[in-house]
Amino acid sequence: MAIDKETVSYVAHLARIRLSERELDLLSRQLEDIVNFIDKLKEIDILAVKPTSHVLPIKNLFREDKPTKSLNINEVLNNAPSQRDSFFVVPKIIE
Repeated sequence: MAIDKETVSYVAHLARIRLSERELDLLSRQLEDIVNFIDKLKEIDILAVKPTSHVLPIKNLFREDKPTKSLNINEVLNNAPSQRDSFFVVPKIIE
């Protein structure tokens, strides 16, 4: 697929972006390079490559989930700039 200046100009018009002639030249060349690179990637034989979500062999390491003692409510609220009863008081952000 060729990306010429007219295509870039049309898309810029649809996106309500004003581009100079120099920017049109630059963007059309850059987009053409990207499309050519993608076409080159399509030529690669990947049938023997196993699907993976990461290039390195990484495993998730999870700790065992054990119940532990909770923090004391008074100790937690001592760090709060503002508190009422057993709750943090924060500024209202929704009107």
